[in-house]
Amino acid sequence: MEIPAALPVVHSPIYVVRDRQIVLDSDLAMLFGVSTKRLGEQIRRNQDRFPDDFAFRLTPEEVNSLRSQFATSKKGRGGRRYLPFSLTEHGAVMAANVLNSPRAVAMSVEVVRAFVRLRKVTLSQDSL
Repeated sequence: MEIPAALPVVHSPIYVVRDRQIVLDSDLAMLFGVSTKRLGEQIRRNQDRFPDDFAFRLTPEEVNSLRSQFATSKKGRGGRRYLPFSLTEHGAVMAANVLNSPRAVAMSVEVVRAFVRLRKVTLSQDSL
C-alpha cells in the first residue's frame, strides 16, 4: 500500500519511557489526522483493546522529563488538561483500528515502520 504524497512520513516522534518505545497521543493524533481529544476518547472507550503494554498515561515526572523534547504550553496558558497517553507500537496499530479512517490506516503502517527502524538501530548498537 502506497502512502499518498500529502501524508507526512514518520521520522522520530518516538521516545523511550519505562524502557519502552512509545509515541505520544498528540503526535499520533496529528499523524492520523484527528484531534488528540478524539484519540483519547477512543482509547478510553475501547480500554479492552489497550492493555498497559499497548497504552498508558504518563506520570507528571515523565511528562516533565520529556517537556524539553516536545512542545507544550506553560501552565495557565492553555495546553493539556490531562496527562498524555503514550502508545507502544502495538497501541499505535490498535488506535488506527479503532479510528478506522484511510489516513489512520496508512499512517499506522508508517508508525510500525518507524518502530522497526528504531529497533534495528537499537539492536545494532547493542551488538557493538
